[in-house]
Amino acid sequence: MKREGLSRAERLSRKRDFERVFREGQRLDLPYLRVIYAPNNCDRRRIGFAVSKKVGKAVVRNRIKRLLRETFRRHKEIFPPHCDFVFIPRREVAQLSPPEIARDLAEAFQKCSSGSS
Repeated sequence: MKREGLSRAERLSRKRDFERVFREGQRLDLPYLRVIYAPNNCDRRRIGFAVSKKVGKAVVRNRIKRLLRETFRRHKEIFPPHCDFVFIPRREVAQLSPPEIARDLAEAFQKCSSGSS
């Protein structure tokens, strides 16, 4: 049976990778989520999370990370290729479903790509 999660190579885990994304990245703001993304030297998209304790207790923060991880896993095509992404969620994201988040992100990334062309 095939595993459906993200591979280790699809996750940001090193502090220096997070720092690079924060330093060099572009921001994408939604009412319930901020995404910072920067090009990487890998052949894949990678994802990381920065979830504040203001969002909630550990159970809530972990649920939000699972929700965003699932959105990323199922809708990778909406994210620009060869980029690292850091998701900074707000509390409101917990009320949404992965398809709703994916739809909003697709619209936002579409505006970004058409605006820069």
